[in-house]
Amino acid sequence: MTRNPDLAIPAQTTAVRVALHTDDALLRAGLTSLFEAEKFVEIVDPDQAEVALWDTGTDPAAALTRISALATVQRIPVLAVVSDPSHVAPAIAAGARGVVLRDQVQGGLYPALAAVRSGLTVLDTELAAHLVTGKGTRPAPDTTRPAASRGELTARERQVVQLLAEGLSNKLIADRLGISDHTAKFHVNGVMMKLGASTRTEAVVEAVRRGVVHL
Repeated sequence: MTRNPDLAIPAQTTAVRVALHTDDALLRAGLTSLFEAEKFVEIVDPDQAEVALWDTGTDPAAALTRISALATVQRIPVLAVVSDPSHVAPAIAAGARGVVLRDQVQGGLYPALAAVRSGLTVLDTELAAHLVTGKGTRPAPDTTRPAASRGELTARERQVVQLLAEGLSNKLIADRLGISDHTAKFHVNGVMMKLGASTRTEAVVEAVRRGVVHL
């Protein structure tokens, strides 16, 4: 978690009321057990929550669309749980106030939840490094894992970068692929992160260099 050292953070003396959103029964059970032992965190219904803890699960695009609705419409700060560092930029773009890695969800979540409730942005060290440089501190890629989790472009992302090469906007990409604007934006951000690009043009150039796109 990063913070401005000159910014005063009030002491938290009341439990953070958290709405837990996950389709993973094991993760839900583990977090429920964890929070029951943590007197400063209380799981509540969404309409009573101060913070939403949202696991993006196996369909990050759909999850980030719902996160965007929470953050922009209902004004509930969201702490997103992601499975891969490449998802951090799309999660923040969707409106998440903080992002933590799924395999790092364990004891000690209270400070992150309290910080998000106080209006701060929370990233663990690995995710912050990945956001700045496009590279995390994770071990060398495991080629036995699916391409999406190794930082390679998925089939959908290859379609997206080809449409980027044709000069299409996010809206036109969404129309061409029959997906929502939010989902198109998620895929574009994912492509840029995986290709280490800061602009759409850089993403196309790198995709061409890798042989992903042929102009």
